[in-house]
Amino acid sequence: MSSPRDHPVVSHAEWTAARTQLLDAEKAFTRARDELTRRQRALPWELIETPYVFVGERGEESLADLFAGRSQLVVYHFMFPPEASVGCPICSFWADNFNPVVPHLAQRDVTLIAVSRAPYAKLAAYRARMGWTFTWVSSGDSTFNYDLQASFTEDEVASKRALYNFRVQDPGETDREGVSVFFRSDDGLIHHTYSSYARGIDLLNTAYNYLDLVPKGRDEAGRGPFWVLRHDEYGRPHQ
Repeated sequence: MSSPRDHPVVSHAEWTAARTQLLDAEKAFTRARDELTRRQRALPWELIETPYVFVGERGEESLADLFAGRSQLVVYHFMFPPEASVGCPICSFWADNFNPVVPHLAQRDVTLIAVSRAPYAKLAAYRARMGWTFTWVSSGDSTFNYDLQASFTEDEVASKRALYNFRVQDPGETDREGVSVFFRSDDGLIHHTYSSYARGIDLLNTAYNYLDLVPKGRDEAGRGPFWVLRHDEYGRPHQ
């Protein structure tokens, strides 16, 4: 869509009637979304027994340490393999949404962090470049990312067969995007309660929720976020 000539233009009365009709569909979608989230929370849990070790600004930390005294932990699987010098621009697009919500989530007993396989020194340097302050730790010395289906072996990538998003498919790269949720009970037990990948993490991106409201939408023609740069790269030649 490039001009009003490409789209119906009607009177205010006709617009209001069409908008009111759409409202009914929106309300039905909201109710369906509420039911879906109820089912997500009702999923059975799995006990985490592996003693994962992470490295962050406080040195080595356990999975329990990452909860920061809260009972609920949201982990964003950020694509940053050990050999890379900078983080994935698409994951950076998602991560730009994290800082503002961290204090609000904390008030609801939720800790939000990012986890990547790259060494912590690289994560810290890139986080400083991006101006982020959320907790970001390295899982490079553990199997955490592999166990959560967010990282894959070279053989899996070469064979184009790996378990990603709960089905065997071509992962494309050694590291992929995703989100995992954990619960820590009063007795110290930690359970994995939910994970989602690929388009399943769209709702975590505030910018996409705004783009879905405007006339041109995401304007991606089914190609995904091909247009995304790191936020400090807009307005200058992409390297």
